[in-house]
Amino acid sequence: MTQHETQETGPGTQEPLTTDVLIIGAGPTGLMLAVCLQRLGVRFLLADRKHGPTRESRALALQARSLEIYDQLGLVQRVLAQAALAPAIAPGFRDTPLATVSFGSLGKGVTPFPGIHILEQSRNERLLVAALEERGDPVLWGHGLRGLEQHDRGVTAHLETDDRVVRRVDARFLIGADGASSAVRELSGIPFDGVTNPDTFYVADARAVTGLVDDAVNLRFSADDFLLTFPQGAVGHHRLIGVVRTPEGEGVTEEATRSTLSREFGVAYGDSTWFSTYRVHHRVAGRFRSGAVFLAGDAAHVHSPVGAQGMNTGLQDAHHLACALAEVLLGGSGDERLDRYEAERRPVALRLVRTTDRLFSAVTADSSFARTLRAAVLPRVLPLLAPILGRVLPRVARRARLFEYVSQIRIHYWMTPDARRRAGGRRGRLIGRRLAWNEDNFAVLRSMDWQVHVYGDSDEQSLDRMRRESRMPVHQFGTVRNPRLAGGLAVLVRPDGFVLDTRRLPASVADWAVHAPRGRDVSEPPPPRD
Repeated sequence: MTQHETQETGPGTQEPLTTDVLIIGAGPTGLMLAVCLQRLGVRFLLADRKHGPTRESRALALQARSLEIYDQLGLVQRVLAQAALAPAIAPGFRDTPLATVSFGSLGKGVTPFPGIHILEQSRNERLLVAALEERGDPVLWGHGLRGLEQHDRGVTAHLETDDRVVRRVDARFLIGADGASSAVRELSGIPFDGVTNPDTFYVADARAVTGLVDDAVNLRFSADDFLLTFPQGAVGHHRLIGVVRTPEGEGVTEEATRSTLSREFGVAYGDSTWFSTYRVHHRVAGRFRSGAVFLAGDAAHVHSPVGAQGMNTGLQDAHHLACALAEVLLGGSGDERLDRYEAERRPVALRLVRTTDRLFSAVTADSSFARTLRAAVLPRVLPLLAPILGRVLPRVARRARLFEYVSQIRIHYWMTPDARRRAGGRRGRLIGRRLAWNEDNFAVLRSMDWQVHVYGDSDEQSLDRMRRESRMPVHQFGTVRNPRLAGGLAVLVRPDGFVLDTRRLPASVADWAVHAPRGRDVSEPPPPRD
């Protein structure tokens, strides 16, 4: 038994609570996890020491994969009603924009939600809170974690309110979605290894901004600094992100930031609704699971804001983990199903941290070479490349799969412990990936159950046999619009929308006696030859 002792010094306790899943942290990750569990029919409690959703805007971008998850939950129309598409990116040097490259065609034909959508973290949180409350599941606001104990029945957690009343919660599983300074991670003794960037960065939500391409993401460089901005809906409203290089130990003030913006980039603004400074960390938890305790979102991994990946990765952690918990708690799967969460999601975090660390280091480098590159090379090269980039970049990005990586729809999992060995280390086009979009095949994913998809023509006798032997819903899509699904495929899809298995039809239809959600092993054949 893992024991974390606590001393109850408060004036009293409340009646103990019992649940299947206790979630600590009601940010985007914890709220998404709760909504997914709610839809799946799993009992849960969600607690946060705050007294309501985040007020600051914080993270801004929603990638395509996150919108697909919102769609699976029946919430995407609410998101789209509030979100705005990022229309273009405008690279520049100092006070001069050098090009405007449209985002308009990025991802078309790959996802029902092409482009990059802007919807700040605080609004995501309020939307998810409303979805929970509509079905009678309020958040336990003002309840902070004081301690936890693991035992053979699960976890006992001790929550404390502002007036020091302690509440005991007994749960089968506990999820730490409580941010980079996670109490759950600390109490569980899980290391959080990585590095911290030496510079101090600022973020400002500014109004009446001048000096930018207003309806675009602006990326500006000077010899010393960089500036990244995002439009925030209203004209002149922008998120400003950058670095002010100060002597060791000297803080970054908003006044110093205004001076840097004016001097380096010719940018000014009226006032700000939020200004903050921070250090950028690149860290990944040593484990995502410790017995009955799991980590998700910033509690499990933190990295730079480059690529707008942070909030999205947390939302996808939550979705993945909720589906795994439901299979164990309701579907009869064994405990090893929960091991797949760390096995599948931690490599994603490691790759993301490595990538953003390298990219962020390149953008913010302060070496003489980097300064020369920004001061002498970029202002000469970018104007020459801009016309070409404006015509070619959207098409190249889609064909080169850049959009799929940035939008997080090209993530690959090794779906079983021996999948890598059986596949010879070669990742397939379908197995271990999010189901390829066929324009008509995502609506059935809203049931969030195990299901079989058949692409192309198949006789009704074969389909009936597949339904009997798999004991799962079988959906046929006669018109194959996505070439990745061509060739008479039957596809086994997990509740999280990832493909676990593919079979050719009709010869191998008798092999579809696979019942993973009912506790049997799922055999995974080698990827089909292309």
